[in-house]
Amino acid sequence: MRILAVDPGEKQIGIAVSDPTGTIASPLTVIHHVSRIMDAARIADLANEYQVGLIIIGKSYDEDGLPTPSSRRAGRLAEAIRQQSSTPQKMWDESFSTQDARQAQIQMGTARRKRHGHLDKLAATVILQSYLDSNINK
Repeated sequence: MRILAVDPGEKQIGIAVSDPTGTIASPLTVIHHVSRIMDAARIADLANEYQVGLIIIGKSYDEDGLPTPSSRRAGRLAEAIRQQSSTPQKMWDESFSTQDARQAQIQMGTARRKRHGHLDKLAATVILQSYLDSNINK
């Protein structure tokens, strides 16, 4: 089963998708934020286009394990997606996914000048791979 991951941001939303076996995550695209409803419609379209069986939505927590303001925005986006798609959803801890994506670029040897910019697709990929790895034996 293919799985789609969403890294919600204020200006951009990173999207990643798994392979058909649900083993490997790959970056897919970045959606530039317009409105919650339009963003949700685009995500629902991608879920349909890639025939995914599950949508993972990143949700961040603070150091005390409490939801952050961005996680509340993620929850509202999840609700908007739910209204536009029948694909099941699951919220997943995305804390530090952007930092992990940046570190992955460094480990891959990406030149410093090419690391500049947004990491939204890669952060979505980190979120999705984290989910896939945690569910590998289930």
